[in-house]
Amino acid sequence: MKVIICGAGQVGWQIARHLAGEQNDVTVVDNNPELVRRATDSLDVQGISGFASYPDILERAGARDADMIIAATHSDEVNMVTCQVAHSVFSIRRKIARLRSQSYLDAIYSDLYRRDHLPIDVVISPEKEVAAAALQRLASPASFDTEQFLNDQGTLMGISIEADCPVVNTPLRQLTDLFSTLRAIVVGVRRDGVMFVPSAKDQLFAGDDAYIFTHTDDVNRTLEIFGKHQTRQQRIVIIGGGNVGLAVARALEAKTERLRVRMIERTREAAEAAADALDRTIVLHGDGLDAALLDEAGIATADAVLAVTDDDKVNLLASVRSKEMGCKMSICLVNDPTLVPLMGPLDVDAWINPRSTTVSSILRHVRHGRVRGVYSIGDAEAELIEAQVLSTSPMAGQKIRDIQFPEGAVVSGISKNGKMIKPVADTRIDDGDLVAIFAMANDVPEVERLLQVSIDFF
Repeated sequence: MKVIICGAGQVGWQIARHLAGEQNDVTVVDNNPELVRRATDSLDVQGISGFASYPDILERAGARDADMIIAATHSDEVNMVTCQVAHSVFSIRRKIARLRSQSYLDAIYSDLYRRDHLPIDVVISPEKEVAAAALQRLASPASFDTEQFLNDQGTLMGISIEADCPVVNTPLRQLTDLFSTLRAIVVGVRRDGVMFVPSAKDQLFAGDDAYIFTHTDDVNRTLEIFGKHQTRQQRIVIIGGGNVGLAVARALEAKTERLRVRMIERTREAAEAAADALDRTIVLHGDGLDAALLDEAGIATADAVLAVTDDDKVNLLASVRSKEMGCKMSICLVNDPTLVPLMGPLDVDAWINPRSTTVSSILRHVRHGRVRGVYSIGDAEAELIEAQVLSTSPMAGQKIRDIQFPEGAVVSGISKNGKMIKPVADTRIDDGDLVAIFAMANDVPEVERLLQVSIDFF
């Protein structure tokens, strides 16, 4: 498949990395020559320097015979015009655009723009994706990462292993014997900054980050076994009243249970706009790092603080100060993945990386229709892929023990006839089954070969 990626920033580079690693013909376009050089030097891609919306630049990038264009520059207008040119001039079949402006999103989602007028097949909103991720973190306060699969019957959770964890220093194979009815599998472990897929003889140690795939009905039991407890989040403080904070506050107001939500926004204009847009949320104007203002927001008795400003350092420091003042849980928005190792030492409970959420969303629409979901884990260290098994797949009709999975991949869950089951070595994968597979980044192409998802993308 021939793909043109417009924008060589964090998102564009990561998408190029994924698609080039899957043996696709990828060309990266950016008006910053340094970003283009970085992509061509580190990835097996071609690079063009110039404005992505210019027809002559797209011509040089090979738009005449491209199968797909992904417009992920920092400008909404450039992304929209790029898709229009790709459609009108080059007849590119598949067009994906990243849009940030709420005004554009409101118009597009209300069908004001029809395909004939604005030919974008898929619109990706980073703020919408981040807001959804934030709500998931709030719904599962005992885990630092969470995502649902297999028609919401399967849940992937990231759990920090503490010294008082009941199963610490226990070989994973013994967990099956100890908890025979538990539908949960430890699919990934990050230890000393390195992610790996554990074997049955591996143990969990204090300080590990464990990724566990469990039946959604068994989430609470799984958390208890790993030394965690779910609590209801009733008092929430949101620091940052931009698109993300506003979207989260609106979603919390729409919940049936009565929640007490307060928001702190630094700029007066944004604070007034948020106050006008929200009904029950109390909006305070001021600095989210101001201890007096945090105290006024009731941070000492808050169940959670959600720091989602556009400044990573403010989010990190606000999370630390809130915990120090008595807040039970902190969730931090960080764009810079190099800050993630600081979360543990600074006692930040959960974090959201907009790049990972956006990359995951785009990949769901890039790959074959049989792939129903892709979730990028950490700094693109691994993926959880959900796909429907085709009759032509090498897996169809085979028991898991007989399938030649790469070392860094593990079947996490299987849905048969609409019901999720925990996979074991003797489980047979049949045509039509939904499978969730955890795979290290380097092993994703081999997993896709087993799924036979790279034959036809349309």
